[in-house]
Amino acid sequence: CGCFGYAAFGNDTPGNLLTGFGFYEPYWLIDFANACIVLHLVGGYQVYSQPVFASVERWFAEKFPDSGFVNNFYAFKLPLLPAFQLNPFRLCFRTAYVISTTGLAMIFPYFNQVLGVLGALNFWPLTIYFPVEMYFVQRKIGAWTRKWVVLQTFSIVCLVVSIAALIGSVEGLVSAKLS
Repeated sequence: CGCFGYAAFGNDTPGNLLTGFGFYEPYWLIDFANACIVLHLVGGYQVYSQPVFASVERWFAEKFPDSGFVNNFYAFKLPLLPAFQLNPFRLCFRTAYVISTTGLAMIFPYFNQVLGVLGALNFWPLTIYFPVEMYFVQRKIGAWTRKWVVLQTFSIVCLVVSIAALIGSVEGLVSAKLS
């Protein structure tokens, strides 16, 4: 969305492409589009939060090995669905984590600019560098082979793009603060 918005509108691209041009009707279409965006972001949020969840849950399991709240799983059955295992600590911690990070994001001033800075910081290491390095290890790709050179070049190009995006995002944050 960001690339197409910038290609189409340049620096005049609004922060919200759905309503930034005064397009508010039909209401149901805007609501449906926002619901789709929320669904998309929830999935991405889950993927990027899994390392945090795993670290915290492992630490608590080691710190409190005899706690049923932390370590026990209970079968839970909803009507018309198969039973699944539920851990009370996971349910409570993950819910509190999502509520607190969402609340923190909502009180941040200049939300779009801050989101741009965070996205620029997280894109390269989480989406490019770590997966490429894991691929090298899993597939036992040797250094200076053709595949290694291509993937390393791709990683470096994405790093340069991420650095440029970070510089642009910081500039946007500073200009929003000063205006």
